[in-house]
Amino acid sequence: MTEHKLAGQQKAAAVIVALGAENASKVYKYLREDEIEQLTYEVARLSQMPAKETQDVLNNFYQICLTQKVVTEGGVEYARNVLEKAFGAQTATSLLDRVTKSLRTKAFEFIRKADYKNILTIIQNEHPQTIALVLSYARTDQAAAVIAELPKETRLDVVERIATMDRTSPEIIKIVEQNLAEKFSSVMSLDFAEFGGVNYIADVMNNMDRANEKYIFDELNRKDAVLSEEIRKRMFVFEDITLLDDMSIQRFLREVDSKDLVFALKGANQEVADVIFKNMSTRSSESVKSDLEYTHNVRLRDVEEAQQRIVGVIRRLESEGELVIMKGGKDEVIA
Repeated sequence: MTEHKLAGQQKAAAVIVALGAENASKVYKYLREDEIEQLTYEVARLSQMPAKETQDVLNNFYQICLTQKVVTEGGVEYARNVLEKAFGAQTATSLLDRVTKSLRTKAFEFIRKADYKNILTIIQNEHPQTIALVLSYARTDQAAAVIAELPKETRLDVVERIATMDRTSPEIIKIVEQNLAEKFSSVMSLDFAEFGGVNYIADVMNNMDRANEKYIFDELNRKDAVLSEEIRKRMFVFEDITLLDDMSIQRFLREVDSKDLVFALKGANQEVADVIFKNMSTRSSESVKSDLEYTHNVRLRDVEEAQQRIVGVIRRLESEGELVIMKGGKDEVIA
């Protein structure tokens, strides 16, 4: 097992093992029962790790701890300055992205555990600014599902408001919580917390079905072309597979359903098809090409859904640190 293949839970298990039994028991006191059960399971099944691999995991853990500490103590911009000096601009951006997402989950935790239909029922009659605020704390797949079912005018308004959000104060959060019948009880731990914004709405749009994605971008492009383009630059779509390195393409291909791959390639441009076949074995490539030859009359909807599922696999692997997506410019690395 090599380090880059370790999932998040396995990395946590590696840290626990490296800490030793006494220190590990102190960490366990702060975990929920389900977290203890999951972590213990991963510790039990973790195979022996080379010293280099263990060191890499611990270095990554140290960087995350340092990032969270400086964000909490001095705010995001202060943290950025510290991290850039310590690790360089690219690593700083990656660390901040991961930690600020983690901090955002501490507020409105109820939302992240709720079914999107329940969220929709709770907020659909609220002001678009309130809807935008609440969805900024939801999971991106939840936010995408809720936005898709809002009235068209509200849908566009909410997307625009999320994209242009920057930061808010705990007092505003408390007012929103109270107005929603005290269903959200989390308390912000920072004086001011960043949320929403272009990166977040880009993640939301990545979870959106193609029809709603097209509608929103068409309308937003007429209203604010600059903002529309800024969101697009930060999204990862099926055609962006050509931006991945060979190792990342080979990694996601191992987890993609073969039928999805055939359907997705049925509607893919030649450049995407070329990089995919380039990273497959001769046998696998010939098998897929044969299936493509005998697959006819595929609905556009089925092609788009297959492509979206593949993008979902890529984004999941990205969140687990198993591959790197370059987006938003050459200097920005999301790991």
